[in-house]
Amino acid sequence: MTTRIDTSINTSNVAGTPSRATTPPAIQDRTPAALRYVAGALRLSLGWIFLWAFLDKLFGLGHETKSAQAWIHGGSPTKGFLSKGAAGPFEDFYHSIAGAAWADWLFMIGLAGIGIALITGVAMRIAAGAGALMLVLMWTVVLPPENNPFMDDHIVYALALVALALMGAGRYLGLGAVWERLAIVQRFPFLK
Repeated sequence: MTTRIDTSINTSNVAGTPSRATTPPAIQDRTPAALRYVAGALRLSLGWIFLWAFLDKLFGLGHETKSAQAWIHGGSPTKGFLSKGAAGPFEDFYHSIAGAAWADWLFMIGLAGIGIALITGVAMRIAAGAGALMLVLMWTVVLPPENNPFMDDHIVYALALVALALMGAGRYLGLGAVWERLAIVQRFPFLK
């Protein structure tokens, strides 16, 4: 006589509803739908702010950067802001790097990379960290802020980026869920 051993696991809790323990972590998302859409929209909005700044400075689209001042026409994306806008305790430092080729390249690569990452929802941790750093540095250019003793939109945007990264907002209205399933991202979680 053969005895069959029941190896199935009861995944129901006391009330008889399925337990969350059987659901893979990538699928477990108890974030309310409205918050997911708001987080996705906020991520896309911040991404567009970075990407628009890149495009305007690169091509001189006429909003903040005139065509003659475009980077593709020999203009410097950092010279105007750092040489004319810098004030406060770091004024001399920012004046000294205004228009430097390395500063222009780092600034433009940062704007493009952060903007693209935020819009697509991939590499949110890196994008949020780099974006928050860039925003805090830009905040230090104009210390003290014009309308408040210390707080301005740069700090608020930096905090928003950190919050979006912490909640995994790349998965909402973005490619973050697909990105997070890639083998390299699972092997190196800082790429999430």
